[in-house]
Amino acid sequence: MRTYRVAVVIVAVALMSRCARSVPEPASVPPGTPHVSWVLMYGDRDNADREFACQSGTPTDCVLPASKPDAQVFSDIHFYYHGAGGETRYEGTINIGYLQGAPDSHTSRTTITVQKNGSITNSSTTGIVTSTPGSYAVTISQTATVKGTGKTQAVQESIPVIVK
Repeated sequence: MRTYRVAVVIVAVALMSRCARSVPEPASVPPGTPHVSWVLMYGDRDNADREFACQSGTPTDCVLPASKPDAQVFSDIHFYYHGAGGETRYEGTINIGYLQGAPDSHTSRTTITVQKNGSITNSSTTGIVTSTPGSYAVTISQTATVKGTGKTQAVQESIPVIVK
C-alpha cells in the first residue's frame, strides 16, 4: 500500500511540474533593470489557469475565447515584478481591458515592493472574459524606484489581446 501512495505522489508531482509555467524572462532586458513580465491563462470557473494563452517575451498572439451565456471563460493574468538589486518599489496602474465590465472596472492601482536582492514578487488578477469579440489591451503603466539609489524607471507596456 505504501508503494502505491509513493507512486501516486510521484505521478502527481510530475503532472504539476509539467503544467507549471516558468517565470518569463525577456532576453532584451539587461540584468539589474526593473521590469514586469507576465503570463496570460484561461479556463473555467474551477480553474482559470487551465489553458496557456501567451506570455511576455514571445512573439505569439494573445487569443482568448469569448464568454457565452452558458459557458463563461475565466482568465488569470500573472504579473512578475523583477528586482533591480536594491529594494525595488513599483507604483502605478494596470488596466485589463478584456475582462467583463471593463474598461473602468478592471483598472487597479498597484504598489508592490521586491525586497533587496529578492528576485521576484508576483500578483495576479482573475476575472470573466468579455462576451464581445474584438481587440483589447492590458496596459501596464508604472514607475519602478530602487531604494538607496533613488533611480526611477518607467515600466510601460500595452499587451494586445484578441477575444474570439
